[in-house]
Amino acid sequence: MADNWTIDDAEELYGVNRWGAGYFSIGDNGSIQIAPNHRLPDVTIDMKEVIDEIIAEGIQFPAVIRFHDILRSQVEILNETFQNTIEDAKYDGKYVGVFPIKVNQMREVVEEIMDAGEPYNYGLEAGSKPELMAVMAYNENPNALTILNGYKDEDYLTLALLGRHLKRKMIIVIEKLSELEMLIPLAKKLNVEPLIGLRSKMMVRSSGKWAGSSGDRAKFGLSITEILNIIEMLKQEDMLHCAKLLHFHIGSQLSDIRKVKEAVSEGARLYAKLMQMGVPLEYLDIGGGLGIDYDGTSSTTDSSRNYSTEEYVADVVYGVKQVCDLEEVPHPNLVSESGRAITAHHSCVVTNIVGEIRNTGNKFDISPAEDEHILVSNMRELINASDLHPQECYNDAASFKTSAYEAFKLGILSLPEMAKIDTMYWQILSDIHQSLDREGFVFQELEELEDMLASQYLCNFSIFQSAADTWAINQVLPIVPLTRLNEKPEVRCTIVDITCDSDGKLSKYIEGTEISDNIPMHKLKKDEQYHVGMFLTGAYQDVMGDMHNLFGRLTEVHIYCHDDEPGDFYIEEIVPGTSAEKVLATMQYNTEYMAQAVKKCIDKEVRKGLLAPREGVRWTDFYEKCLAGSTYLKV
Repeated sequence: MADNWTIDDAEELYGVNRWGAGYFSIGDNGSIQIAPNHRLPDVTIDMKEVIDEIIAEGIQFPAVIRFHDILRSQVEILNETFQNTIEDAKYDGKYVGVFPIKVNQMREVVEEIMDAGEPYNYGLEAGSKPELMAVMAYNENPNALTILNGYKDEDYLTLALLGRHLKRKMIIVIEKLSELEMLIPLAKKLNVEPLIGLRSKMMVRSSGKWAGSSGDRAKFGLSITEILNIIEMLKQEDMLHCAKLLHFHIGSQLSDIRKVKEAVSEGARLYAKLMQMGVPLEYLDIGGGLGIDYDGTSSTTDSSRNYSTEEYVADVVYGVKQVCDLEEVPHPNLVSESGRAITAHHSCVVTNIVGEIRNTGNKFDISPAEDEHILVSNMRELINASDLHPQECYNDAASFKTSAYEAFKLGILSLPEMAKIDTMYWQILSDIHQSLDREGFVFQELEELEDMLASQYLCNFSIFQSAADTWAINQVLPIVPLTRLNEKPEVRCTIVDITCDSDGKLSKYIEGTEISDNIPMHKLKKDEQYHVGMFLTGAYQDVMGDMHNLFGRLTEVHIYCHDDEPGDFYIEEIVPGTSAEKVLATMQYNTEYMAQAVKKCIDKEVRKGLLAPREGVRWTDFYEKCLAGSTYLKV
């Protein structure tokens, strides 16, 4: 362990406190600590103890670890922040938020959110027929809202009207005129009075990855002209009293609070004007967008936010109040759909490093040989060229390597000669890098050199299954060793997965307050597992993964905080990951036929006398065992 390395140094490097929102920190023992209950900040869980218990239970990594108390804490914090701000502002309306289950449709997550949100009448939002069927079963609170977004057909609308039969506050948000034209005759036929919401296209545009979800070209929503036409239609059908909610949404992961203020001002003004026209609106739904500080910089980068939850809530409450007071209309009940803020922190992916790939680890005898090519001799001379400036040495080595490659293609260099050149080249680059650190040289290609020399740590998971956004939209997620943080990490590396795809790697890392192409990790020790955590994966990543290379869902471990239990936690549930046979069945393979086909081939070898009968049985059993087992490496 480096004498001058401290926990503060580890915190500065990995920024755990910056992105951890008070839930994650680094303990004095060098392990990640979790304080999952915001009401009990002194009750902490040591991640090493969690890993040890998971291993003792015979659970194989990789795994998703869910801290359900974090989920509950986020629900409580959001609702109580709105309640307290409304009281301080003397705001006349209430806050009745909803969780959009598209962010995380896992049943255990939805159940936990509904249980934690019941005292606040916290509801659910659906954007499709299957989601609507789920929320109908799980939102039984008659005082909580169910917001229905997305494009709708007759079955969708009929299910919503069934919800009204069941005395649920189901608000059908109209996205386009044809939906209302379908809803009105259906409601009259079924003799059900619907609750109707109107979704407005916002003139203010968001910024960042989801800017396209706002503005005139937004996929969802009604223009002002369309809203006025709908109001006229409701009047003609004597259904204007059914219009209860105005909804707007300017994008996900809003990084700049100024965009929030602009949207709230525009939305509140539209609400006020509609109220003055006699539309009896009761709710103003400000949509989603409450951001997460993924990179811990508190900035307007796509992976951060320049505001706190308290500031966000205050800007919403006071912004709506000011407009309504100026327009002399009642304050609406406020609705938000802050799914990312609710779920992101509660879930992390834990995996083990199964190997290291490094260019500098290649060894070959570089001793001089008779009649060796001049390029080999030139490269050897650079190894001991202590009088050369690092920049000149680097330039010469790169030139010799390029020339050697061309010579090999022409058949001039032999394989052993190429191996010598390759070995010496990486040794020279490694020596240059060490001299730069030691002497403090200014080197133009330093960043390029670090990338070239960085190891690749092979992780037992799939980027496409467990971190889809890092591959699809370059989302930055915190990556941190779970132990040994009281030791100085001395290996710069990138994280690559076990898929056969070259895109199966993490390309961006949080290093201090910067985003890097690689990250320092610790040297791997023989016969000792090294676990890393990928954090803030509870929003979207849990449900968006695909089955590239037929890697299935990870095993889930559900953790609850309890200060009377050893380590202040217990494992409440283990949800096994997808087995190989289930993944194959999803792709229309008949695994029973597959097992029979392989057994048939083995039996044929037994009959030929090429396999002993007992050995044939063992191979058959092994194949069937693999079908029933995990899709990930067993290490």
